[in-house]
Amino acid sequence: MFKRITAIVFMSLMSLTAMAKDYQAGFDYLVLDNPIKSNSEKVVVNEFFGYTCPHCNNFEPMLHKWAQQFVKPSADASEEELSAYVDDVTFVAVPVVFGRSWEPYAKSYYIARQLGILDQTHQAMYNAVHVEKRNISTKAAMQKFFAQHGVSEAEFDKAYDSFNLKNMLRQGNRLAAKAKITGVPMMLVNGKYVVNTTTAGNYKAMLEIVDHLVAQERATK
Repeated sequence: MFKRITAIVFMSLMSLTAMAKDYQAGFDYLVLDNPIKSNSEKVVVNEFFGYTCPHCNNFEPMLHKWAQQFVKPSADASEEELSAYVDDVTFVAVPVVFGRSWEPYAKSYYIARQLGILDQTHQAMYNAVHVEKRNISTKAAMQKFFAQHGVSEAEFDKAYDSFNLKNMLRQGNRLAAKAKITGVPMMLVNGKYVVNTTTAGNYKAMLEIVDHLVAQERATK
């Protein structure tokens, strides 16, 4: 019951935010001519990013904090963490490949996802590129990076050469093409609406507009 009340309050707060600002399609956000269908029963929010993109690096801390509401709490989570969980929305990041130099970093993301260590490596990869100024564009450099996070050479090679990796790359590239992603960071709400800093103005406004669109989509479920 408490969780249901919290969800209602969450939707109400998002609705109040929407009422406070009159967001307009084509101005604050873009509407895809051909919506992308999803098999998920949840509202799906995607972020398109690249590890080498300085704007994505700057956006990541704010995005990470915002996205925690959609992460299922552990079994020993506190009542506060359980009540904050929004269970009808899912957040999925998608690394883009704008050229050959972007592909190794997209592979790194999907390898980490396969191995179940994204929590360890996601921010670490941003730090490696933007703080440590490392070039992780070769297989050897990628293997060294993953070794620093407890991944054996055999585990890395298996993931790197897997069909699953190739399939995730292909699916990510297809989604980015359908969403007409031309720059990053960009966000896609339920396969229908694209939000970026050009339309929103800044990162905070991006997330506020996404909240508005998520509330709109939740209301139709």
